[in-house]
Amino acid sequence: MTDDSGHSGFHYSEQDVQREVTELESKSATAARIFDLRRIIGGLFVLYGIIVTITGITDSQAEIDKAQGININLWTGIGMLLLGVFFLVWLWLRPTPPPLPPSDGKEAE
Repeated sequence: MTDDSGHSGFHYSEQDVQREVTELESKSATAARIFDLRRIIGGLFVLYGIIVTITGITDSQAEIDKAQGININLWTGIGMLLLGVFFLVWLWLRPTPPPLPPSDGKEAE
């Protein structure tokens, strides 16, 4: 007789399966922290805020006159920097909690 289950003689113990699940859960939690949207949004706003602020600092008077005397690049860049820093501080103060282990319905005895 042949084994049609697709397994080639490997039998995993409950400890092996539990260890693998624990390892995958820790990798998942790490990935969730790395790809937190607050980190991405905050980082991009800080990066673009720096670029727009530098542009605003180096604007000529003719470019400022086009915006009715307001250095719009400078103010927009500062606003973007503040928003980006807000997101990053929020991430630092309230980090993503690790996911709770799934409840399998069994109670500890």
